Amino acid sequence: MKKKLLAMLLCAGMVVSLAACGGSGEDGDSSGGGDDVYKAALLLNGTLGDKSFYDSANEGLTALQDELGEDKFTFKVEQMGATSADEAKWEPTLYDYCDDGSYDVIIVGTFQMLDALSKAAADYPDQKFIYFDEQYDFSVSENDNVYNVLYKQNEVSYLVGAAAAMMTTDETLPYVDPSNKVIGFLGGMENSVINDFLVGYIQGAKDIDPEIQVALAYVGNFYDSAAGKDMALTQYQNGADVGFNVAGSAGLGQIEAAAQSQKYAFGVDSDQAALLPEYADYIPTSALKNVGNSLIRAIKADMEEELEFDQTEYLGFAEGGVELLEDDHYSEVVPENIRTKIEELKQQITDGEIEVPTALGDNAMSNDEIQELIDSVKVK
Repeated sequence: MKKKLLAMLLCAGMVVSLAACGGSGEDGDSSGGGDDVYKAALLLNGTLGDKSFYDSANEGLTALQDELGEDKFTFKVEQMGATSADEAKWEPTLYDYCDDGSYDVIIVGTFQMLDALSKAAADYPDQKFIYFDEQYDFSVSENDNVYNVLYKQNEVSYLVGAAAAMMTTDETLPYVDPSNKVIGFLGGMENSVINDFLVGYIQGAKDIDPEIQVALAYVGNFYDSAAGKDMALTQYQNGADVGFNVAGSAGLGQIEAAAQSQKYAFGVDSDQAALLPEYADYIPTSALKNVGNSLIRAIKADMEEELEFDQTEYLGFAEGGVELLEDDHYSEVVPENIRTKIEELKQQITDGEIEVPTALGDNAMSNDEIQELIDSVKVK
């Protein structure tokens, strides 16, 4: 794994300048030359085009390159694939980028990359890493070259749950049966981050209506949109009027199911109503996890040598890490009385008047507490 180092040692006596090597590649590669160029590699255990989580990360890096110019910042995206057949190449690909040695930072995300990152961070102590959307256990892996960023998705999903609970009984809306008190939740896989979405969603809905029921399903992955559609169709057929997809590309199936069933489905991570205009009538708005913004924030800090590694940061409403998209489309679809209530709840969360339960960090609910919450809204 040290071929890069060996090559550099062999070339040292020949006084070969490596700094002049540069160029522009494909697949998001804009690796320009020059000592002052900050280079980042974004390794996706998935693909672009999810209109959600990974696209947000890529868009953030693209915006940063546009802002600073390629003479200051460039990046490459490596799409490693998300299927079980792709998993075997995730760790070797990460090690290949570490071996390369030319990237100021390597960016990876999700719980599925945790083991590979822990190993690579230990084997390459001089390589800096940004790890997003899953908790890095620094007490177990004592690596001072990892910066860990998480999002308070429980806060924004609290608002989605509250809005869903109000919408499902609103007589003015075209796609609901006011006699039902059932809303849906479609997760990709059960893990701490998805559970953080879930507990916020349930609590927000319960605080609006203690009698609300939540139909819950997990696809088992983040890419199978056909399976996601089938599960969502079942939820809608069993009485859910409003759903919330937190399943990456698999969650797009819920949006298709909402359109087919003429029901509602909240988007996630990116503005899915804008990205999927043919389904926009059924997407009230989207809960944004601003992955791209968080990467911009971290890289700019690192450029100024101000990013603190060996730590975890949680970004919520106050830090711009999450938000409920409140645009013209949201105003057209969601009644004013609901929007007003949502704004009040958001302010109360920001001010600390509402403490939203979480599945992450020091204040995380136990598995038993999460299950008790789920059971309290189980569809009868």
